Amino acid sequence: MRRYGKHTDEDDIRQRPNRKGNRPRTNIRPKHEDAAEGMVLTVDRGRLTVLIDDVPVTAMKARELGRKAAVVGDRVSVVGDLSGKKDTLARIVRIESRSSVLRRTADDDDPYERVVVANADQLAIVTALADPEPRPRMIDRCLVAAFDGGLDPLLVLTKSDLAPASKLLDLYGDLDIPYVVTSREELEDGTAVARVREQLDGKVTAFVGHSGVGKTTLVNALVPDDQRRTTGHVNAVTGRGRHTTTSALALPLSGDAGWVIDTPGVRSFGLHHVDPSRVIHAFPDLEPGTENCPRACSHDEPDCALDAYVAEGHADPARLYSLRRLLATRERREGD
Repeated sequence: MRRYGKHTDEDDIRQRPNRKGNRPRTNIRPKHEDAAEGMVLTVDRGRLTVLIDDVPVTAMKARELGRKAAVVGDRVSVVGDLSGKKDTLARIVRIESRSSVLRRTADDDDPYERVVVANADQLAIVTALADPEPRPRMIDRCLVAAFDGGLDPLLVLTKSDLAPASKLLDLYGDLDIPYVVTSREELEDGTAVARVREQLDGKVTAFVGHSGVGKTTLVNALVPDDQRRTTGHVNAVTGRGRHTTTSALALPLSGDAGWVIDTPGVRSFGLHHVDPSRVIHAFPDLEPGTENCPRACSHDEPDCALDAYVAEGHADPARLYSLRRLLATRERREGD
């Protein structure tokens, strides 16, 4: 065996090869100051379409971002080939801070949260009044996700020709949520589209709803130049529709008046990720009453200060009931 002394010749020392290449590792990351900014339009199996200066560019996430993933609506910085030509590929090197996040889990027992949309201004919750029957628990869960993620909710009720909207709207009157009621006839003649557009102009709006409620039909009417596959039929036995949207996609409204983000139909909306303490922020009339609440108060327990706050006339009791109904939604599975 050869032994080395203090004064060895470096050429005599055997170097172990680096299987991942010979470039030394470094913690210094490039700044990419020349990167172009864009918006993620869709994500498909690791490939992202990013709109940069009105040009859709195919890109992939740079390794230096680690496990951080970009989603539809993200503002990102991109380097590489930005021509948008076929078979070109750019790199996303930076994901900017998000102003809002719509998240969900597969169910309430699933700790893995999925970011569905980033940087949306509002969440349009599309619900049919019949065929299939409305599911208030699903609406409640979407509301909680919107309040938790910093999005303003909007109720879009379809198929009013099959059932009246008054009963469902009574459940949400105390929440002061804007709403639009549509019928099939109004969708065909364009009057419903015009009313929905009034709520969307100048905003980025994510559309969510379970299968068969007419969400994609409405999106197609709003953005006729970029039609997605039409909705499937509703199963007469289960009362559920067939998924026709399989990936989230951002579509521009005409006249640069905003964006519509169509998301896949959901059959459940898990809220495992939601911190109940953040839901109170959607009730500014009740929030001052929480100052005297005990530490880590759930706002639905005997010592909650909101009871006294409402009893003293500072807020409407119906608003406290609505808050607690939404908070209880996290502990109650959709459909219960």
